[in-house]
Amino acid sequence: MLSVSIRFLAGRYHGTPWGRHVNEGAVEWPPSPWRVLRALVAAWKRTLPGLPQSRVEPILRLLAEPPQFVLPPASTGHTRHFMPWFKKGPDDRTMVFDTFVALPREAPVLIDWPTAALDSDQTEALSAILGNLNTFGRAESWCEARLESYGHIPGGFICAPLRGSLPAGHEIVRLLCADPSGAFDDGHVVTTQSVTVGRGKNRTTTETRSSIYDPAWNLCMETLQLHQERWSDPPGSLWISYARPTDCFRREPARRRAAPAPYIQIARYAIDSTVLPLVTETLPVAEAARRALMGTFGRLTERGGIRGRSATFSGKNESGEPLDGHSHAYYLPTDEDHDGRLDHLTIYAARGFDHKEQMALNRLAQLHTGRDSEASFPLRVLLLGLASAREYAPAPLGPAREWIGVTPYVATRYAKTRGTERIDLRSASDRTAFLQEDLRAQLATLRPELDAADVVIEPASDENGVFKIADRWRPIEFRRSRLKAGDDGARRLAGAFKITFVTPVPGPLALGYNSHFGMGLFMPRPDRDIRVPQE
Repeated sequence: MLSVSIRFLAGRYHGTPWGRHVNEGAVEWPPSPWRVLRALVAAWKRTLPGLPQSRVEPILRLLAEPPQFVLPPASTGHTRHFMPWFKKGPDDRTMVFDTFVALPREAPVLIDWPTAALDSDQTEALSAILGNLNTFGRAESWCEARLESYGHIPGGFICAPLRGSLPAGHEIVRLLCADPSGAFDDGHVVTTQSVTVGRGKNRTTTETRSSIYDPAWNLCMETLQLHQERWSDPPGSLWISYARPTDCFRREPARRRAAPAPYIQIARYAIDSTVLPLVTETLPVAEAARRALMGTFGRLTERGGIRGRSATFSGKNESGEPLDGHSHAYYLPTDEDHDGRLDHLTIYAARGFDHKEQMALNRLAQLHTGRDSEASFPLRVLLLGLASAREYAPAPLGPAREWIGVTPYVATRYAKTRGTERIDLRSASDRTAFLQEDLRAQLATLRPELDAADVVIEPASDENGVFKIADRWRPIEFRRSRLKAGDDGARRLAGAFKITFVTPVPGPLALGYNSHFGMGLFMPRPDRDIRVPQE
């Protein structure tokens, strides 16, 4: 048996049956096998053009046989919105229906070919194509597809080609399928032109065949051409009656129970502006994000003129005292395309964000760092996603064995210039040794599960022993002090280091003074080869 699973990441499948208008409110369920084949061809030609047709065509011919479906519990829904029409003037509008199938995000649609079998080479090719299939149906039907070794869904509904009489509790649905004898022919997509040259005995006629499609299959014929040529059904297709359970859209009401505590630990943003801030402005950007979130949270929780305070965002309790440990939010702006300018913002809190904090994270849209250019070029942020550390590990969160400092490590204590433990501040080696010792102590405190003896800490410096970050920046070029009174980060010793562990270690790895504002941030080495296990 060959089985393919498709999970709809937004919990919706948008697809209009062939021959129906979108405003009829009809939805194709299960998805037609014809649509499945066309989606595979599109993913192949768009993302894997180097995969030869000789490897793909035999697979698609096997999949042209009508499959059976295992459908998860689902329901239908629709939205209505008005679109500009301009038929009666610039203010004319027409109402459009968007009908969809709603289903659990984690529940796959299984497509089974009971008699199909692939060899190892074909399995590899089909897996690669499925891995690149990111939409199925209309563009808003985001999906994840892969080969499966099973064909079962708890509580699933079997929908199979009708053979014999209709089983009780089922209804007939007609699905557009591929006709194996015509879907891969070129009779309707190839045009032939005859050119005659010469006269009499010297007269020759040459036929030239051409097609706008690649591959030149009837299966690939575009809808626009089908309508222009007034095809009622696509060439190379046929209709097959399927038996679908009549209650496939009936979902049992969920039992009411207390909502589980939210467990969102990561908020990930893209930073956007005409002029992006330099990496040296990491701390001001992080501080601006904290300031904006605390303000939004205060407005959301305001009661009787008194605003609430988020311990996770602020790092302080209700009395204004700093929290113990480091489970509150880290604000980590990063340069992930290595052009010297900040392009992402990751906010991480091991303790997680509650409902109101998640609302504030959703509303974060603009930062105000006080830069002169912000008046003309606002610094905007776009939320990319909210997740737990189990579900998502963007760049600052690793995992990796080798980590490189991308911002200065700022010492948590002052170097002594008197007594038995004094150091010579004029000596580069003394300053480096002091910072290495302080960094190792921070690792031992924050990551007690790691064996300090197996951790290698090396300075990142040039041939003259000068600390360098990304082979470009010196620590002194970075803003290391916050705007709050008494912050002396700029006066403390700072350096750049590389850390190597025995086994891959997850992030974030932000250590030292002002680490919650992006100082002492380490990122996985750019050319690391760490494979994150797939679900």
